Amino acid sequence: MRSTLHRMLRASVAGLLAIATAAALNPPAHAAGDLTAEFSLSGNTGEYTVTNNGGAAVSGWAVTFELPEGVTASTGAHGTVSQTGTTVTLTPAFYIETLQPGDSTYPYSPTFQLSSPVEPTLCRVDDANCDGSADTPPTAPADPRVTVTTTTTVALEWDAAQPGSLPVTEYEVYRGETLAATVTGTSATITELTPNTEYTFTVVAKDRKGTASEPSAPLTVSTNNPSDDTQAPTAPSNLRATDANSSSITLAWNASTDNTGVAAYDVYRDGTLTTTVAGTSATVDGLSPSTSYSFTVRARDGYDNTSAPSSAITVSTSDVVEGHAKVGYFVQWGIYGRQYFVKNLDTSGAAARLTHINYAFGNIDPNDLTCLQGVTKGTSPDPQDPNQGDGAGDAEADYGRPMSAAQSVDGVGDTGWEDLRGNFNELRELKAKYPHLKVMMSLGGWTYSKYFSDAAATEAAREKFVRSCIDIYIKGNLPEYNGAGGPGSAAGVFDGIDLDWEWPGAEGHAGNHVSPEDKRNNTLLVEEFREQLDALGEQTGERYQLTAFTPADPAKIEAGWELTEVAKDLDFMNVQGYDFHGSGSDNSWEPNRTGHQGNLFVDPDDPYDFHFSVEDAIDVYLDAGVNPRKLTIGLAFYGRGWQGVADGGANGEWQSANGAAPGQFAEEAGTRGYSNLMSSVSNCSVHHDPVAVASYCYTGDGGQWWTFDDTWSIERKTDWIKEKGLLGAMIWEMSGDTRNGTLIRAVDSGLN
Repeated sequence: MRSTLHRMLRASVAGLLAIATAAALNPPAHAAGDLTAEFSLSGNTGEYTVTNNGGAAVSGWAVTFELPEGVTASTGAHGTVSQTGTTVTLTPAFYIETLQPGDSTYPYSPTFQLSSPVEPTLCRVDDANCDGSADTPPTAPADPRVTVTTTTTVALEWDAAQPGSLPVTEYEVYRGETLAATVTGTSATITELTPNTEYTFTVVAKDRKGTASEPSAPLTVSTNNPSDDTQAPTAPSNLRATDANSSSITLAWNASTDNTGVAAYDVYRDGTLTTTVAGTSATVDGLSPSTSYSFTVRARDGYDNTSAPSSAITVSTSDVVEGHAKVGYFVQWGIYGRQYFVKNLDTSGAAARLTHINYAFGNIDPNDLTCLQGVTKGTSPDPQDPNQGDGAGDAEADYGRPMSAAQSVDGVGDTGWEDLRGNFNELRELKAKYPHLKVMMSLGGWTYSKYFSDAAATEAAREKFVRSCIDIYIKGNLPEYNGAGGPGSAAGVFDGIDLDWEWPGAEGHAGNHVSPEDKRNNTLLVEEFREQLDALGEQTGERYQLTAFTPADPAKIEAGWELTEVAKDLDFMNVQGYDFHGSGSDNSWEPNRTGHQGNLFVDPDDPYDFHFSVEDAIDVYLDAGVNPRKLTIGLAFYGRGWQGVADGGANGEWQSANGAAPGQFAEEAGTRGYSNLMSSVSNCSVHHDPVAVASYCYTGDGGQWWTFDDTWSIERKTDWIKEKGLLGAMIWEMSGDTRNGTLIRAVDSGLN
């Protein structure tokens, strides 16, 4: 049905715009430089009329240009706009994306809206100059000069080169004929030089296409002779922290003195050199929230004499959120049978109360061991099929499906031609309305964790897997799917990655790959995500978050989690606080006895061999030294149920049963969302266990028994979260709540 509707939309638009017909009759072929683009400005509306001056059709073109700092561009007619910093990309609508020889975009030339009426600069069309002129290189960097010289290093700086046809993206520093450094700014420090030796340096500017400028004037400098000075500087004093946030700490200290002058200060974090600066302050980035670090500073002179260390200080980063985190999972498939859309997060009041949304789930390509996207393929209906999730995904729901006005956060329906539709576009709209929200892409889950072990098995595999996930979800380079996707199409939707490996080194879904090396490789995979996310953040100026769903079962923790190690790189861990007991559709779990699925404390009446509780689970983390402000506990916005349950004088609590109760959906026996449970299971009388802190309902002897969280248990669990100093609560999953957000309101009230 959805694909039929999409074809109807496509045909309708094509019929209205006959210009698309000629494009479809000729296969695209082009060489850069065939197109020119003429700019015009009317008020705050800019327009580019693009003409094909070549002898072949040109397809897939775009216009890029630069705007002054602070000026923004937004989408107008006949195209879409994306902006990164001062760089704008104008992508034409489908009906003008192919131009025949001699044709132009008139009268459908793409327009865009400017926040101020300015003339763009450095215009490029199809990666060539918009006026048709040949590319010109940058000018040579000017006035290279020495700022610091030591026995083994030379610090240089220079005046920026002026751009030619393209902006300057990097500078290459040459020592003689040898490339010594490549930098993006106008300074560089050349290391590993020989003392008391003369060197000649030149600097070359390069643009995005690698076009090089002429070299700068040569600069000749000699490194210092260490025998000329053997006196070390005094130790820096009064080391202090002047600022701290969740990922960085700023330090300052009193200057050292030296007979020849201090050349640099080396800042050590936990005994390891982390940065070198010329002045008496430094900001140490790439730190983990809610974590303590020890710092010392040493001074060096130009002859590499090093002072004694300063006195050490210990400083903690702040928490990743102020107050308490409220993390809600939004399930990709909720838009189908559940009819729960991203818009419902808004209308229920959840979006205003949540701090994070975890989008569930991203899969792993079984062949390439990369993040899998761009496919729409269902899972096997057999929950015990070891290949159930292989190659599965739903790009249609993620970014292919046009949402109607009634389903859209902004109340505007999709046309079906946008490069981002579906849930991802709605998440983008939700973030625009609630800027405090962080949206995380959750990878794995119960069905999609099969290949985590393989993707984490080697350094090369980890690097490849992480790079692919960041490229697709953080950079937003979605594969093309049904006219949607493409480079940068989902940029800005996701603020980080949530790892849901269920479970490293331990039993999970049938067929999951498990290795004795999973525990160590899990830590290394977390490290790789943190390193690559931080590296991207250095380029974009953003800090991307990294979280994980972690087990409550002590045996699974022991098998797969080096808690103190992963805590260094994770912003926080969402500890499973549910599914302690239950019965599924295949009756392979615990079909014969009821049990609380998320009790806060151990119940003395619990007859099972192992007694689960939220408190016992959290204690494993705290005993390992994990900061409580790196932990949330999971709440169940759904129930797990049994049928044929005996009363036993305890309203069915811990009593014999006869398999899973009928579920909300036929394929999900034993499971119902909270709202559905309260409205659909007749005569289910709610009871509360004040000792275990657990809520349940019972329909009577021989009937159904359900375990879940409600406002009563949430009130007590949130009180306990605050008492223990934990970061907050996580929710699986948001569609289970009532349409007016009964449970999320209780969470918010309890944590405020």
